[in-house]
Amino acid sequence: MVELGEETIRKVLKDLKLTEKEADVYILLGKHGALKGREIAKLMRRHKAQVYLILKSLQSKGLVEQTIEFPTRFTAVPFDEILDLNINTKREEAALMESARRDLLNYWKSISQTEYKPPLEKFVVIKGSRKIYAKILQMISETKNQLSTIATVPRLVRTDQFGLLDAAFNHPLRSKIQFRFLTELSNQNIAAMKTLFKRKPKASFNFKGKNPGLGLRMPPNMVIRDEEEIVFFIKHEPYKSRVEEDDMCLWTNCKSLVQAFMIVFEDLWRNSTDIQKKIEQIETGKPVPTTCVIIDAQVARKKYDAVVHLAEQEIIMMTSSRGLLEFWKNIALLKVLAGRSVSVRIMAPIISENLQAAQELSNYCAVRHVPVGYLETTIVDGKHLFQFEAEPANLEKTQATAFLENVFYTNNFEYVENTKNMLNEVWKKALAPSSITLESIVGPYGYSDRSLPENPWKKVRSATIIEEKQGILTEKDVLNKIINVKKIQAKDPTKDTRKMYGSLATAVIHPPEYFNLPDMIITALHIDKQSALGAEDMLMIALRLETPKGHDYVFVATIGDNPKAVEFRNAAFARSPTVCKSELVKKEELQVRVHGNTLFAGWTVPIPLLPPTYTLPPACILFEGYGELKTGAYKVKTPWVPGTQLYEFNGFEAFVTLFHPSSKYAGPGTDGLLCRDVVMSVV
Repeated sequence: MVELGEETIRKVLKDLKLTEKEADVYILLGKHGALKGREIAKLMRRHKAQVYLILKSLQSKGLVEQTIEFPTRFTAVPFDEILDLNINTKREEAALMESARRDLLNYWKSISQTEYKPPLEKFVVIKGSRKIYAKILQMISETKNQLSTIATVPRLVRTDQFGLLDAAFNHPLRSKIQFRFLTELSNQNIAAMKTLFKRKPKASFNFKGKNPGLGLRMPPNMVIRDEEEIVFFIKHEPYKSRVEEDDMCLWTNCKSLVQAFMIVFEDLWRNSTDIQKKIEQIETGKPVPTTCVIIDAQVARKKYDAVVHLAEQEIIMMTSSRGLLEFWKNIALLKVLAGRSVSVRIMAPIISENLQAAQELSNYCAVRHVPVGYLETTIVDGKHLFQFEAEPANLEKTQATAFLENVFYTNNFEYVENTKNMLNEVWKKALAPSSITLESIVGPYGYSDRSLPENPWKKVRSATIIEEKQGILTEKDVLNKIINVKKIQAKDPTKDTRKMYGSLATAVIHPPEYFNLPDMIITALHIDKQSALGAEDMLMIALRLETPKGHDYVFVATIGDNPKAVEFRNAAFARSPTVCKSELVKKEELQVRVHGNTLFAGWTVPIPLLPPTYTLPPACILFEGYGELKTGAYKVKTPWVPGTQLYEFNGFEAFVTLFHPSSKYAGPGTDGLLCRDVVMSVV
């Protein structure tokens, strides 16, 4: 019987080309669990710089991992993985090592703390194509049951260039793993897709693809492994086929969020067409007699108007925010249809520009809100289907009929019926437009030169506006303030600027009844490190409650990852009985990221709300700024912060998507505001 112990473990580590010092650090982490660099240096009685060099070497060999919190902690990779690696690299000793494996692992477990702790749920931002595809390659190699992907055809081609398809085709468990992907096929990319399929092994490989049906919205590109981890692209441009070099992804192993996105994937998968059938359909053009593309905009308009005017039973319409306005201008037709008892259902993004139109149209038909990005589709009497190209971004500068070119039309019963069923599913999850918008709660966004009747934060923060200045600042002015403070602090890092710099996004959310959550306002902040209290990611939630002055929206939950800032807020909030206590969370439990005109916020911890019957579960929210950038400034005074606060900002109205753990949920259109650049000063 071989006597096993720490020396045997050291021999295994030595066989893997570890130095004596590297083995010391690895075993120390195995004994003590996650440790900071300075803690390791103290326990080993070595200089911190030397320890960090050893840790870096162990990371490069894949034997040590680090968390994203600050300061970073380091953990040892489970010893069974290292042992398996040693077995594979020394096949001539396989019999001996296999016989010793159980005893070695039992000894390791007796000294190790890492395996008894649940894995940390983390967020990691990955920038750059090479790093992103390297991470996806790792996910493929670790897949045991299934890999689910949503990607455009150009991105699938890009993955092939990085060797990801080869990794899937040659996976040792390829006969047992389900490889599934969703993509949108067209005449332009069908050749590329056929080329990818030709490379697929002919036997013992479960590789399936599907194409979403008309009317279904493609979510951001993503890869999900075994319902354990997900990487998804934050930049989401549904009508842009070119893959950008500055890709940006978010990786997380948060179980709740992974399950939420799996629900999104499975819902799309069920309602999509097999990719081979879609290829055949595109190539053959079937059904030829009843399907065509109307190239001329005038001909398309004439055909469309004729079919709509002759409607006998129902019209189902998925349109854009501008399309809703166009339909509203022709409300006389809607009155005629209502007089003939024709049922009309319209789905569109409800924004501030078309809210009044939606409310007036609701007198004659059913209107519901859907997120931006759906393909514009109209079905008349279950017999005629029209699908339109996406509106150009500068539609106001072009002909209103420009997007009526290349209209897809069919009256094939099976095709129309399938698409109708899909739209009905979207209708069930869509929301009726609400008159309770962010503007109605907190007042106008404050972009005009006129004096505003309400401060944007008045009803939520009990702030009183004392001065309003619009049209004076420019975008460059705000950006220069942020750039200049970096220069000032570069010369004097200890200088307290008494200012906060960063980004802010806020939205009013109307959850469906089955979520068992009330209407709420969610505000996410990403505060830069040059701010007076340092860097912080922060989330604030407000509910409509009874106050001494009547019903009002007040903050009921605030979380942040900066201990110093949380302590400051709690001391300040103590002056106001209507503001809740601020809670400290770990950096891996809350992430707020800004990329261009997009802000993403995600949290992995449940957030108790007041009253205590409500809890906001782990979720994520995406703000996508659109329209013209607006710049503004105003001064406010709050009862809990001494002095007066000056806010200066560059911002956009924003579309909002809130992903709920148990079901996908899209927040109402422009109930979101995104201040990309914010400077707050106490004056």
